[in-house]
Amino acid sequence: MIIQLDMQSELPIYTQLVNQIIEGIASGRLKPGEPLPSVRSLASDIGINLHTVNKAYTLLKQDEFILVHRQKGVVINPDGMPGITKNYRNKMRGELKPIAAEAICRGMSREQLLLEVERIYQEITQTDKEND
Repeated sequence: MIIQLDMQSELPIYTQLVNQIIEGIASGRLKPGEPLPSVRSLASDIGINLHTVNKAYTLLKQDEFILVHRQKGVVINPDGMPGITKNYRNKMRGELKPIAAEAICRGMSREQLLLEVERIYQEITQTDKEND
């Protein structure tokens, strides 16, 4: 798993880590049941505080993207990914609304905005096909 963190980003490091792990799952680079590095190991490998990795793993566990086994360690949830819930839809709308609003303010058309979303979706899912 290749993690690329932007230490200059306004996005917290734990959020970048969560986002990259979820993108890895979505793209198929991380498969259900696949182990992730331990908190200590990942923190050491990418040069960040282990509490940052622990926070990211805790959030991923709460959202059911990963499981923590006493014997196997941290693994991608082998039982499948969390479904589309009302809470998820509310969270997604809350995150997309300011992005759409800024796009409108900058003069982007509805079609241009939808095209960008489609491109991002394809970028993630095309990586999945390349890994099969």
